[in-house]
Amino acid sequence: MKIDIKHVAKLANLKLKDKDLPKFEKQLNEIVAYVEKLNEVDTKNVEITSQVTGLENIIREDIPAPSLTQEEVLSGTKSKHNGLFKVKAILDSES
Repeated sequence: MKIDIKHVAKLANLKLKDKDLPKFEKQLNEIVAYVEKLNEVDTKNVEITSQVTGLENIIREDIPAPSLTQEEVLSGTKSKHNGLFKVKAILDSES
């Protein structure tokens, strides 16, 4: 199977130099060949799994509990406005 590396690069929004195309084409062909080789492995009797560590999520019941008041939370800052934390802008409006 011949892979059109320029087309793949365009789909991936990659800007590749013409001199690098043969190198990346060779690498992509090797990856595809390896995946095709993996398809030959008989997995008929293999149990489906999403992870192999045996770890499981540990959850607790969500029980409402008393928390800090708004005044207590804001007491640690000098920069507040209308009962909220005041922070510098992080997004540039020119984008």
